[in-house]
Amino acid sequence: MTQQNTTTSHTIETALAHRSIRKFTAQPIAAETLQTLIDCGRAASSSNHLQCVSIIRVTDPTRREKMKHYASDQQYVADAAEFLVFCVDFHRHHQILPDAQTDYSEVLMIGCVDTGIMAQNMLLAAESIGLGGVYIGSIRNKIAEVGELLGLPQHVIPVVGLCLGYPDQDPPLKPRLPSAVLVSENRYQALDPQLLQAYDRQVADYYWQRNQLDMDWSRNVIKSLNKPVRPHVLAYLQQQGFAKK
Repeated sequence: MTQQNTTTSHTIETALAHRSIRKFTAQPIAAETLQTLIDCGRAASSSNHLQCVSIIRVTDPTRREKMKHYASDQQYVADAAEFLVFCVDFHRHHQILPDAQTDYSEVLMIGCVDTGIMAQNMLLAAESIGLGGVYIGSIRNKIAEVGELLGLPQHVIPVVGLCLGYPDQDPPLKPRLPSAVLVSENRYQALDPQLLQAYDRQVADYYWQRNQLDMDWSRNVIKSLNKPVRPHVLAYLQQQGFAKK
């Protein structure tokens, strides 16, 4: 009997080849293909089988333009064949149990974890059949406006958008933190300065070769986290009935 090679498969190859795609052809995604991708999302793991995620498919051109504007005017939000917004959704649960205790922070964490798992399931499935995509976290720059545009009721919040389409670019792989930094055994392992320096050099080479940008990972962390990060989000979460406890 031939022993199966467990280190290679089409799924593994697809996962390891992930790149964010920000330029798409004009080719639409067939309805049956999109439904299959949604079914892949529906099959994702869900905490306690709560299934607390909804997907809003934005097809109206005017609404798509507004979404683009709310998401820092990223043109691919308007250009992609499909733009999907993944939402934490406990509105359905309140229809079943009006007094559901969803104002605890842990409930919001459950919803965000479920949302991320579903969104990743869909993108991995899409990439496996030749599609590409990019997540749009910047919809949270105008989270209240996005919620109003999408008609989100109480106990529903938009978490992340996803552009999907057929790639019209072939960007290089972006270097990721080495497993020696990410993985600890039994107890948390602090960051090794030498590994960080080596990774910074690798990221700096990537950015310079791609667009002559003088940037490394450490400087990117500083740029992103040395200021308040969307401080308006908490008030919206609480307005929608989350993170009060």
